[in-house]
Amino acid sequence: MVAIVKRRKVQLPPWADRLGAIGAFICALHCALIPLALALIPTLGLGLVAWHGAEVGFSVLATVLAVTSLVLGYRNHRAYHAWLLVAPGLALIWFSLLYPPLHASVLPHAAAMTVGGVLIALAHLVNLRLSYGHTH
Repeated sequence: MVAIVKRRKVQLPPWADRLGAIGAFICALHCALIPLALALIPTLGLGLVAWHGAEVGFSVLATVLAVTSLVLGYRNHRAYHAWLLVAPGLALIWFSLLYPPLHASVLPHAAAMTVGGVLIALAHLVNLRLSYGHTH
């Protein structure tokens, strides 16, 4: 007698994509406000907000959460739509961090990070919709 073992699908809970989307939108808002923050930081003594290490740390966290969530979501729904948003979003944030002329330019850097963050947030929302939003 042969026992048939059904494979369980590994899937992140819905709150993971929600957390990713909220975090990416907050990141995009932060990046959009960088020019204003740069003017206020010296007067308020908030040096931590402009720390490059925090920016890299948040980018690493966003990358790991987005890729993990989308890989597990793709295994479930087999739709690539979210990847069409997250790939350029991640490329934008990493390019704006690692390309020195762009990183040194305040407004272009803020714009690239903002657009990248919004694309990552939208990818999480699309993945959430594909994973939990409909049934067949």
